[in-house]
Amino acid sequence: MEKYAAIFEPLTIKRMTLKNRVMMPPMGTNFANMDGSFNNDHIKYYEQRAKGGTGLITLENACIDFPMGTNGTTQLRIDNDQYLPGLWRFNEVMHAYGACTSVQINHAGASAYGLRLEGNQPVSSSTIPSKTGNTVPRSLDKEEIMEIVKKYGDAAGRAQRAGFDCVEIHAGHSYLVSQFLSPLYNKRTDEFGGSPANRARFAKLIVDEVRRVVGPMYPISMRVSADEFLEGGNNLEDTLELMTYFADEVDILNVSAALNDSIQYQIDQMNLADGWRSYMAKAVKEKFGKVTITSGNIRSPQIANDILTRGDADLLAMGRGLIAEPNWVNKVATGQENLLRKCISCNIGCADHRIAKSRPLRCTVNPDVIHEDDYKLNQVKNKLSMVVIGGGTTALEAATTAAEVGVQVTLFEEKSYLGGLAHEIARLPDKKRIDDYVIYLEERAKQLPNLTVHLNTRADLRTIEMLAPDIIVNATGAKPLLPPIAGLQKQLENPNRKVFSIFDLLNNMDQFQEFEGKRIAVIGGGAVGLDVVEYYAERGAAEVSIIEMQEKLGKDLDMITRISMMDMMKRHGVHELTETALTEVCEDHFKVKRDGEEVEIPFDLGFVCLGMRAESPMMEALTEYGKVTDTAIVNLGDSKVARRIYEGSREARDIVTTIHQVDRTKPLSQLKMFSNAY
Repeated sequence: MEKYAAIFEPLTIKRMTLKNRVMMPPMGTNFANMDGSFNNDHIKYYEQRAKGGTGLITLENACIDFPMGTNGTTQLRIDNDQYLPGLWRFNEVMHAYGACTSVQINHAGASAYGLRLEGNQPVSSSTIPSKTGNTVPRSLDKEEIMEIVKKYGDAAGRAQRAGFDCVEIHAGHSYLVSQFLSPLYNKRTDEFGGSPANRARFAKLIVDEVRRVVGPMYPISMRVSADEFLEGGNNLEDTLELMTYFADEVDILNVSAALNDSIQYQIDQMNLADGWRSYMAKAVKEKFGKVTITSGNIRSPQIANDILTRGDADLLAMGRGLIAEPNWVNKVATGQENLLRKCISCNIGCADHRIAKSRPLRCTVNPDVIHEDDYKLNQVKNKLSMVVIGGGTTALEAATTAAEVGVQVTLFEEKSYLGGLAHEIARLPDKKRIDDYVIYLEERAKQLPNLTVHLNTRADLRTIEMLAPDIIVNATGAKPLLPPIAGLQKQLENPNRKVFSIFDLLNNMDQFQEFEGKRIAVIGGGAVGLDVVEYYAERGAAEVSIIEMQEKLGKDLDMITRISMMDMMKRHGVHELTETALTEVCEDHFKVKRDGEEVEIPFDLGFVCLGMRAESPMMEALTEYGKVTDTAIVNLGDSKVARRIYEGSREARDIVTTIHQVDRTKPLSQLKMFSNAY
């Protein structure tokens, strides 16, 4: 704690005293019941973060006006007293761990969830959709505005009665208050539109009403989009002016950024620097002298401590970081920084699951965001051994999980390093954060005396027979898909070649450092192809082209990565050719067919990135071995089907189901394959 003293300094805000400077910001989960109430898994999820030492837990945004103000596939409600028992129970659990609590009260406005509106048109400041392509809202009249103001006050009063230590008003991220503040949405000509004072009037009325209801000593927080990062929207200077009209009665200013159409700067894309938004919080703090919160890819204790000691902000909002690592505070406090499971900003299980796919929140690097380490409580009753073939993230997660429940594990990796494809992709500068997961898994493995790792060792049946394991896990990963396209194999074997696969780039980065004046052509518009495009376009290549057979680039990417990739290509003028098929690979150009016509795409460097295919050369022999010896054989991750880290880590954690089936069944004759825990 002495090393990072600023993080652990208490902070008193009126009647609320926080034990440290780490807070969990409000993040939707899709965990709530359909009626807007809590369930046990929902509370358990928050409990893990409170138990992990977090100073302030802010409950995800709760609806103050149902159904017109609701958002998300499922959302908590705070619009009438029947929800108080669940909210009170939430606070009892959080407070038992010494965490303070807040709840974000919100009206979605034009961002309302359409299927709940029963055919009604969503409401807003004006008739501008809150996101490109969304439903056109109608303008609220003055009487409706005043009714909503009162509902904010009513909701704040319920928050106080429910035992929350603080209440937060959401005034950013394209929700209703933001729709009044932003000139992109607000086209009104009455006293609620036009000048900054008029656009801030709705926010001021809400703050004043909330203060009237909760009294002078109850902390009020307000979350704002300090810079909207859209042409014609509010920038930092604009927001500072707007806040002069409503900040007086606010105690905590939660400084965020962006709107729906710039969401990659709200839910940060992977290549943004740790703590990159702190300059905005600093500007707010200097102007208003209030307690200020900053956020934005804060994972490193050193960076967190630096932000505080510089005075940029008073509190650190760790959103996805606490989804990935609920025990962040406790691990830093006890000198276990090496065991932090840092968020890699992949945005798959959190943002993409929740916003784009209407699924419950999950996490790539944390396979169980609800129950966390509960699996360790169920140790094996018999002496069991397991062999893991492969050293990628799936293999490591399976090996460490098994060892943690008492299995004797031996892992074989034929390469000289662990991490597999994840470690290799992380060699790209814009993807380096992925290596944080590999490092965590390696550090976790080092803590386990019953886990033995053999590098530079290719597993074979003879070795496996000598070990006679009870379980064999095959996690040998994937290799590039290289279909029989005319000229492809010939050019890949050309000693003076200009055509490469993704692994040629990743395994020889030093040879691909020339960017200026280079013409780059990439075949394949999936994740791998876009990574190559990003690598060259962001570093000044003269001309970059991407060719994709389907109608859409990055169709399987998470929403944040896809939006950021589309923005990157637009900024750098990348030539996009969709619905275009590769017909032949030549020495210095690709032949493609588009709209029925043959076209040549010249290049100085050409990359063929047509995805990955499962690579499991031993599975047939292992399956036969398993039948003969009654050994459980499990194929996991990319060696089963080429996918993402997310699916591999989920499957790997579920190895505990297989382990306990084997533990109870000796000899094993038929093993029912495991299923997801939830």
